[in-house]
Amino acid sequence: MTNKLPDETPEVQEIQLAYATFLNANIIIGFSGLVVGFILYIFGFVPAYLPREEMPKYWVMSAHEYLEAANISAGWGWLDLIQKGDFMNFAGIAFLSTVTIFCYLRILPILLKNKDFIYSTIVIFEVFILTFAASGIFTSSH
Repeated sequence: MTNKLPDETPEVQEIQLAYATFLNANIIIGFSGLVVGFILYIFGFVPAYLPREEMPKYWVMSAHEYLEAANISAGWGWLDLIQKGDFMNFAGIAFLSTVTIFCYLRILPILLKNKDFIYSTIVIFEVFILTFAASGIFTSSH
């Protein structure tokens, strides 16, 4: 028995190509940001908020205990510390967390152009829900 490939290659839809291309580019950007941030932190090019030697004592703490012991604000409070080496990676993580939203926004014009109003509506709601969730409006401080 031989495995025979189909004679035709499945056609890639414009929307799939747009989403995948945009996703790939942004993943590379986000990952590069993580690598650069890590290098700046690990080699001491940028001062850290917490000394690396003290990090093991924080590893055993819950998130709430860690935030309290390190005097760090919950939620988007890390933005106040973005200039510190140990918080620079958060920018890359936050960026990667938004990639799905931007991919949806990238395909929305294609959906609208194709008059695919059901998927357009789903994408709009998805963008709204993800943005609303990322805002932290309904999160507690602990």
